[in-house]
Amino acid sequence: MSRIGGDRAPEPILPKAGGNADVDRRLAPPINSEAEQSLLGSILINNAALGRVSEFLLPEHFGNGVHARIYTAIQKLVDRGDVASPVTLHQYFEHDGSLSEVGGAAYLARLAAAAVTIINAESYGRTIVDLWLRRQLIAVADEITAAAFGDDPDDDAVSQITKAEEKLYAIQASPSRSRGAVRIGDAAAESLAQTEAAYKRGGKLAGLPTGLVDLDKELGGLSPGDLIILGGRPSMGKTALATNIAVYAALHGGVGDYAPMAFFELEQTASQLAQRLMASESGVSVHRQRRGDDMIDWSRLLEASAEIQRVPLFIDDSPDMNPSQFRQRARRLAAQHKIKGIFVDHLQLTEDSSESRSREISVMTKTLKATAKELGVPVIALSQLSRRVELRDNKRPILADLRDGGSIEQDADVVMFVFREEYYLRQMQPSRRPDEPEDRFNDRHDRWAQLLSDTSGRAELIIAKNRHGPPNTVHLAWNAELMRFDSLARGY
Repeated sequence: MSRIGGDRAPEPILPKAGGNADVDRRLAPPINSEAEQSLLGSILINNAALGRVSEFLLPEHFGNGVHARIYTAIQKLVDRGDVASPVTLHQYFEHDGSLSEVGGAAYLARLAAAAVTIINAESYGRTIVDLWLRRQLIAVADEITAAAFGDDPDDDAVSQITKAEEKLYAIQASPSRSRGAVRIGDAAAESLAQTEAAYKRGGKLAGLPTGLVDLDKELGGLSPGDLIILGGRPSMGKTALATNIAVYAALHGGVGDYAPMAFFELEQTASQLAQRLMASESGVSVHRQRRGDDMIDWSRLLEASAEIQRVPLFIDDSPDMNPSQFRQRARRLAAQHKIKGIFVDHLQLTEDSSESRSREISVMTKTLKATAKELGVPVIALSQLSRRVELRDNKRPILADLRDGGSIEQDADVVMFVFREEYYLRQMQPSRRPDEPEDRFNDRHDRWAQLLSDTSGRAELIIAKNRHGPPNTVHLAWNAELMRFDSLARGY
């Protein structure tokens, strides 16, 4: 007889199936009746044992249906303040024929008599849940096998793999695997551990470092479980900023090692994104790389390539990704590479079956937030802004400019906007009006040139929403040729 925990389980009360052992193991679902009996007996002699297992053990986890009914009855009695014992359960089952099948009240008494201690109640409960999970795996395996042998032309192999992954994850994410309620003391200990990890990281940050000193001070880093929206009009540099942050966090976000990042690039290809990184690291612009400039410094490119090789950044450039596919791929990357942060470029390119675009975005933002919490990582999603920004004199974005509905603002923990005044000033270069005196035109042009000079190479990162602190604006340096953001030196 197998041992569970420290005590020997009682002899099985129910009869065991006969026949060849190998055949039984192959055909019969894995059930440990002894563990189920031991647990129920432990609870019957001391109802306090129920508190050790009730958080994770559900009636459906029992392999024996009668045991599931007994466990349910015990829960109901204890929940209403009664004592669950063979006597009270006998009254509960008095008009229920299911108990009579295994011996009626005598069976309840034998359960209690066979129990020795409640010390191993949790171990028995964990064993029951583990075997339930195994039975679920067997059922999914049977479904996968049946589908693979099927001849439905609309159910190709790739779609079968996707369905199989979803079913397997559904088992993993079952209620028995959930964390449940947490004592405040345990949460405080967890918070202290995060603070210690931040201290060891050297940046004194609670979350992942971005490499931008002032931004890290405002946010405390990119916090696990947060949905962070990075918005901006086209050509503001959203993708460049996201890749800058992703690379820095990947290289410096771990404690003593790297912090792998996932980047879902829905607009460009992985090679195009890599080309941007090459420009940022080598100082050779994307334009010169693309045209194969004769003056390219190949040694710098090769050195940058070698540097990028060590960056644990994983790029998924699959187009037309829907929320379900995103979550599935994020889980897979997290399982394979222990991902510590996820970037999505950009939100409005995701697809959903809903007819309403605002509904699509709402579904995606909720998926992003749920994924951040589920995997315990920050999710940084880029977002387009509506065109009304261009119609205002002051073109600095506000929360109302978020495109496709208010769910983005509602679901996000942090909303930031990239703004470069230089971009708009270049479009406002003055031209001489008819009959305008030359000196007046020159005066207007000089004022424009001075404004352009003052804003050249500068960017603002407007923190419009921040659950961890007040809204604020961070000033950054911008290198348009290399598509790179950096912290702005003091005294600007």
